[in-house]
Amino acid sequence: MASGMEERLDVRGLIAKKKAASKNRNIEKAVPVILFITAFISVITTVGIVFTLIVDALLFFKDISLFEFFTSTELSPLGANPSFGVLPLINGTLISTVIAMCVAIPIGLTSAIFLSEYASEKVRKIIKPLLEVLAGIPTIVYGFFAYSFVTPILMNIVPGLEAKNVLSPGIVMGIMIIPMVASLSEDAMSSVPNAMREGALGLGSTKLEVALKVIIPAAFSGIMASFVLAISRAIGETMIVTIASGSNKNFTFDIRESMQTMTAYIVEFTSGDAGTGTTGYYSLYAVGLTLFVFTLIMNLIAQYISRKFREEY
Repeated sequence: MASGMEERLDVRGLIAKKKAASKNRNIEKAVPVILFITAFISVITTVGIVFTLIVDALLFFKDISLFEFFTSTELSPLGANPSFGVLPLINGTLISTVIAMCVAIPIGLTSAIFLSEYASEKVRKIIKPLLEVLAGIPTIVYGFFAYSFVTPILMNIVPGLEAKNVLSPGIVMGIMIIPMVASLSEDAMSSVPNAMREGALGLGSTKLEVALKVIIPAAFSGIMASFVLAISRAIGETMIVTIASGSNKNFTFDIRESMQTMTAYIVEFTSGDAGTGTTGYYSLYAVGLTLFVFTLIMNLIAQYISRKFREEY
């Protein structure tokens, strides 16, 4: 009797194990399909964005030549005689980005050196999260900070600085992307083996010499990639320059004056009176495509640098 009960329990156990194994096999078969669908959605979304930009930009270039668009310094989409030169926008975008990088690179890199080479583990755990809090602040808050706090201070320091200028948002953009430069650079430096540090110190090098002559060259690919990604972030910034830089479309190199970036132009024009289907409306897609090409080039440069100068230990 007991033997029969044991046999029935064994049979039930085998059936349960078989069902569990079958369920696991079904899950294993479903997981690749789910992952493929997820990846496919990402690819389709990217293709859809690019397709939309190209199709509507081509409608713009039917009326405006590529030569005029990329060489003219006159931008007046809603004027009596509309003109669509993108150079003022490219100029404003690049100048604000250069100012931002002049702030972010030295502060971010020195912060990374401190966190990687000088700070104790306890200090690193405190400072790094605090530094990364800057990345979580909404950009519109940075915009108001640039306009209502930084600009008034700069007006007392820089003669002739206008209420709307490119200097103030450029500085604040640099503050915003410091965490990107610092965090990615610190990660690259921390990945350098301690044996290289100990060897350099053993030869009589100071900590600063080790950081500048050993660690930074060894982590160069990661550091440069952080710079390029930060540049891409600055190029694509919208709200800070929209609020603090204004909408001056003049082609100028005077950082005391108002300038407009490509992203700010898109925001201004979409919230204005441009009618759908007009040349001015399609200029948004031409500018958007130009901006997309800029950021794509920056990302390709970052990937190239990472592959070209990568050190493996």
